[in-house]
Amino acid sequence: MSEQVKETGLTLSKERALNEVSAKIAALAKDTGITLPKNYSSANAINSAWLKLQEVKDNNKKPALEVCTKNSIVESLYNMVLQGLSPAKDQCYFIVYGNKLTLMKSYLGNIAATKRLKGVKNVYANIIYEGDEFAYEIDLETGIKKITKHNQNFENIDIDKIKGAYAVVVVEEGLNYVEVMNINQIRKAWNQGTMKGQSGAHKNFTDEMAKRTVINRACKYFTKTSDDSDSLIEAINQTYEYDEEDIVQATHEEVKEEIKKEANKGEIIDIPANKKEPIKEKVVAEQTKIIDVEITDDGGEPF
Repeated sequence: MSEQVKETGLTLSKERALNEVSAKIAALAKDTGITLPKNYSSANAINSAWLKLQEVKDNNKKPALEVCTKNSIVESLYNMVLQGLSPAKDQCYFIVYGNKLTLMKSYLGNIAATKRLKGVKNVYANIIYEGDEFAYEIDLETGIKKITKHNQNFENIDIDKIKGAYAVVVVEEGLNYVEVMNINQIRKAWNQGTMKGQSGAHKNFTDEMAKRTVINRACKYFTKTSDDSDSLIEAINQTYEYDEEDIVQATHEEVKEEIKKEANKGEIIDIPANKKEPIKEKVVAEQTKIIDVEITDDGGEPF
């Protein structure tokens, strides 16, 4: 057996991975006092992740456990557990980048990870439609936006009449963190992706896609200003950076499954999972973070 094979996931058992991750979490908890979310089972999350990993392959269709280093597998599982994420809840996914396994978050994962930060109570988003009474103001001392009015009539709800969206990170003390995007900003974000915002999900569930874009921007910016545990922040930020081609491949099946849930039918989304295009630079998102259909956002982020 070669040294290279010894270092891959072929020699890593689920039990050993769980033990190594648990030891790293225990050491961190001793040093920083960080705790996992209530009712969160790291064993269950790793069991779920291990099942997912059996299906993950690289661009050459080789199994992730065959090509990825043991350390990158353990690190990905550690980042997942530290953030309190679960693949079973569609909060995170795994992709192969070279010989390394990488964890990436969906918009649900972004919400869950942000709620891990101290003082965060909730994260939510709303759509602004034509005819809505909407207004916000900016606190001149902090630069934080505050929604001052949003009245919406039931008749206004129409995905063809979306004017924008906003997301709110609700905190226990101080001002809530608010991000507001108009529809032009949202569409420009989508236009950064391979599908240019023209996928079935964007066309048929425009409101949900818009919510996700603004949620991810809010989570990203709020996380950058948090003074929480350095280890937790590092894990959150590490799972914000993706490569476009890997995102398309990893999310192809996820999108199809989500559309089934939303529409109760198996609509196939025409994402070219095997499309090979030159990658000029690593995508480092500056605004929203979400994994579902394509890379969007003015920083090159998903949705």
